[in-house]
Amino acid sequence: MRLVLVGPPGAGKGTQAEQMAKRLDVPHISTGDLFRANLKDETELGLEAKRYMDAGNLVPNEVTVAMVKDRLGDSDAAKGFILDGFPRTTSQAGSLGEILKDKGLELDAVVQFEVDDEVVVQRLLARGRSDDNEDVIRNRQQVYRDETFPLLQYYADRLVVVDAVGEVDEITERVFTALDNRGA
Repeated sequence: MRLVLVGPPGAGKGTQAEQMAKRLDVPHISTGDLFRANLKDETELGLEAKRYMDAGNLVPNEVTVAMVKDRLGDSDAAKGFILDGFPRTTSQAGSLGEILKDKGLELDAVVQFEVDDEVVVQRLLARGRSDDNEDVIRNRQQVYRDETFPLLQYYADRLVVVDAVGEVDEITERVFTALDNRGA
């Protein structure tokens, strides 16, 4: 199964991706993990990303897409994957579509984790990270909405919406029930 997970920061995408990846026996591919691995291994893409990051700039779309493309070429992703944090924009979604098309593949579904803004704020504040103050969290929520709304429209035909409030196992079951009901 080939899935993309979307949801605001604090919706539990990473936790659910890990649960789902174990159950489906496919890799959980997080763009954050890809960046860290490429930087640590000093790959060509990692070094290119580092140049932008060191200058205080965002890593260009092409570099991120290239990292994802490389990772999807690994043997463990041949039977499926769960993408977490990519694509974030319709441009990236188009790039992902091209990568998959070149392999003769398609996405099975896009799972949107829905959670009330106030629940997210409380979850993130409870983590106690220094960058998780209420103003920063609310700004990230707005950025997510601005970036993601067009993405949800782009994937409307593959979209599965899941209530992301509750116990981890309960939410995981909701995801698989929604996917089964959709025929993904």
